Amino acid sequence: MVDKVIATEATIQLIEVLKHKYGPNLIFHQSGGCCDNSAANCYIEGEVMIGAADVKLGEIGGLPFYIGAQQYEYWKHTQLIIDVVEGGHGGTFSLEGPEGKAFLTRSRLFTDNETMALSLAGRL
Repeated sequence: MVDKVIATEATIQLIEVLKHKYGPNLIFHQSGGCCDNSAANCYIEGEVMIGAADVKLGEIGGLPFYIGAQQYEYWKHTQLIIDVVEGGHGGTFSLEGPEGKAFLTRSRLFTDNETMALSLAGRL
């Protein structure tokens, strides 16, 4: 099965830090808004509303990962790779900011075979 979202080892490690600090009920959401930018943002569950216009791509580090439907239209042919960079958090409300780190979304296009598999599975 093709994962639509994956995480680097650095991301998994940071997720564990955030779980220890804030508890296990965390979620990721990537929207396209100006205030929370187009990066993957980590929140305590309930701090951001997940609605019918959000698409669940999968899980990273055991946490659900959602993306806004409009953003999904741009990214649906790519695998999102959630990474971590050192430095400021870019003015988001994401939980990793106080750690001096920021989540960064990288991507790669799905191969033709992956696209076909996702399409056949009704996941594209």
